Amino acid sequence: MHALIVFCHPEPRSFNGALKDVAVDSLQQQGYSVEVSDLYAEGFDPVEGAAHYPERAEPDTFFPLTEQRNAFESGALPADVRREIERLERADLVILQFPLWWHAQPAMLKGWFDRVFVYGGLYSGRMRYDRGRFPEKSVMLSVTTGAPAPTFSRHGRSGHIVTLLWPIHYSLYYLGVRVLPPQVTYGVQGGGLSYQNAAAFRERLEAEKAAWGQRLEGLNDEAPIPFAGWDDWDEQGVLKAGHPAAWTL
Repeated sequence: MHALIVFCHPEPRSFNGALKDVAVDSLQQQGYSVEVSDLYAEGFDPVEGAAHYPERAEPDTFFPLTEQRNAFESGALPADVRREIERLERADLVILQFPLWWHAQPAMLKGWFDRVFVYGGLYSGRMRYDRGRFPEKSVMLSVTTGAPAPTFSRHGRSGHIVTLLWPIHYSLYYLGVRVLPPQVTYGVQGGGLSYQNAAAFRERLEAEKAAWGQRLEGLNDEAPIPFAGWDDWDEQGVLKAGHPAAWTL
């Protein structure tokens, strides 16, 4: 089994960096081979644009999907995108390690989605959702937040964590992967929290690291997040009448 950890944090000594290291150690102890894609350290360019495609299908106007598909089919994808796709293809398990910034993933990681999830290669109009390219691949988020857990409850001031992570989860499902429930570490800041002394804060973070390592040992037994699929939607792309998940106002 092979695992890929996509690490997105500008500081390797951050708590995100520590969680990445825990994942590497835990997975290797279980017999995984592990590869890390360190987006900041490797200088990944998150901005999609015409400069990435010197041999254009449409030289006058830049259409990102057109150029992605043309580059994929002609074997002319940018080197950094080819590298990341190859890493994805090798992996049985993918972990995205990042802090929640402005209620979403950092721009670097969003740009990784934009450029690496290549149209015509990793997905198409027919190759998506439960008919996607990677049905046997498991992907999960390991996310840290600044605010404590209660504020991310359904009516919390930070926003419901399920809602905040939904767009990321759905983008992953779009590729056809098995999306595992996320690992969320709440209340992580550069120093101690105002309601905790520094020693207690460090002790809690050590406990969070241990919990993460313990969870990784049982990933093979976890069920993925359930999503609707093509057979669940009508011709308008809406859940069919009578579907168990459908509801009406």
